[in-house]
Amino acid sequence: MFAADPVTILLSIVVILFLAYVHSSQKRDKYKNFPPGPRPLPIIGNVHQIDMNKPFKTFIELSKTYGTILGIHIGPQRTVILCGYDTVKDALMNHAEAFSDRPRLPVLEKYGGNGIAFSSGENWRVMRRFALSSLRDYGMGKRSIEDKIAAEVELLMQIFRSYKGKPFDNQRILTTAVAKIILSILLSQKFENEDPTIKKLIDIVNENVRLLGTPISRLYNAYPSLIGLLPGAHKTIPENIAHMQSLIRKMFSKQRQQLDVNNQRNLIDSFLVKQQEGKAESVKYFHDDNLTALVDNLFGAGMETTATTLRWGLLLMMKYPDIQKKVQDEIERVIGKAKPKIEHRKEMPYTDAVIHEIQRYGDVVPNNVPHATSQDVTFRGYFIPKGTVVFPLISSSLRDKSYFEKPYEFYPEHFLDAKGNFKKNEAFIPFSIGRRSCAGATLARMQLFLFFTMLLQNFTFQAPPNAVLDLTPSLGATNSPLPHKICVIPRG
Repeated sequence: MFAADPVTILLSIVVILFLAYVHSSQKRDKYKNFPPGPRPLPIIGNVHQIDMNKPFKTFIELSKTYGTILGIHIGPQRTVILCGYDTVKDALMNHAEAFSDRPRLPVLEKYGGNGIAFSSGENWRVMRRFALSSLRDYGMGKRSIEDKIAAEVELLMQIFRSYKGKPFDNQRILTTAVAKIILSILLSQKFENEDPTIKKLIDIVNENVRLLGTPISRLYNAYPSLIGLLPGAHKTIPENIAHMQSLIRKMFSKQRQQLDVNNQRNLIDSFLVKQQEGKAESVKYFHDDNLTALVDNLFGAGMETTATTLRWGLLLMMKYPDIQKKVQDEIERVIGKAKPKIEHRKEMPYTDAVIHEIQRYGDVVPNNVPHATSQDVTFRGYFIPKGTVVFPLISSSLRDKSYFEKPYEFYPEHFLDAKGNFKKNEAFIPFSIGRRSCAGATLARMQLFLFFTMLLQNFTFQAPPNAVLDLTPSLGATNSPLPHKICVIPRG
């Protein structure tokens, strides 16, 4: 057996200690002027101080002590939290490039940096440019999609009438109606409400939204090697994504066989045509993995957030019947029994204010989708290294007391001036702001106005007898209403 020379052992120890010291010094220098926050513990960081079910609540509370730019350790991962509209706006608008990336999230590795929601760099730029162009081409903001939305609401109202005023849960019904509109843009395909494919797509999205909000999924992103040894939601999410992607690939594989370059019908057709152009960009970015992730992102994000906002809207109308009555009075005065159209919105300040307040109060995406710094950046005097995870909290803007008189109350007057005219509020950013703002915001606004006005024009929404309406959000990656039932009473 080889016996090590004591001098060699001593020199090795000295070298190891020196290298460890240099690494530690470099790390200290790297984070020398990092944003302030509570002192972390070894290994776990500040995890013991964070409500892992609703972390944004902890972050907003800590910002009262440490300021609107907060440094947090989620396990070994240094994270920056941006609180309050002014700070969020400064980062996402005035330092847009520096805060434009997405972090690596192990729980979402199945996306592989493809698509639009969780990609970065040039891939994200190309996919976002294509998505915005295609959404405009296939109806977003146009009369054609307005007619599709109105037709879908008509079908929804038939279902509502079928319950004859008896209590029912509206989650799947509303979600399906919204999903069918998005799928018509992506696929030009009409689905029946009971179609097994659309039911499966909805179930996968809803389950993943719920599971992404569980503590074990959040911890998995900080400790993938350790948490990966355990069973739990972090194992189910990738399986669900794989199943979703398989369904999507079947859809566009069928369309590829029927593709007519001279008659492009939808977003998938346009993408498939791009694939055939033979340009360097087509080869590099317009591949099947990007198409799969893009359709997944647009369908999931657009469906879930819009449907959840509509559910908040109907729940809040049941909770505040006097507000519901004011909306109905304005609908009768401006529209009467005619079919609501987007152009009516400018004549309906109260209804518009109520819809905005539903979005603000519902606070559907409180944490925002996490950002990451694309480069080293000095922001408001603090140094944030490249690759740092950043949460620009949407909730902190929507509940910013500097901009909203009653941030934790449902108060439509937040969006009305003294004369009852609609009043914009710059801190209203439910779709986020800057380069990573929601690509489907225009479509979502159209759907919210048409669904809401058509439903309140035709129905009054009431709580079931003896029901207690709880406005506490359920647990999940988004803030959605707790399960509840509604009673739909036809008007006139």
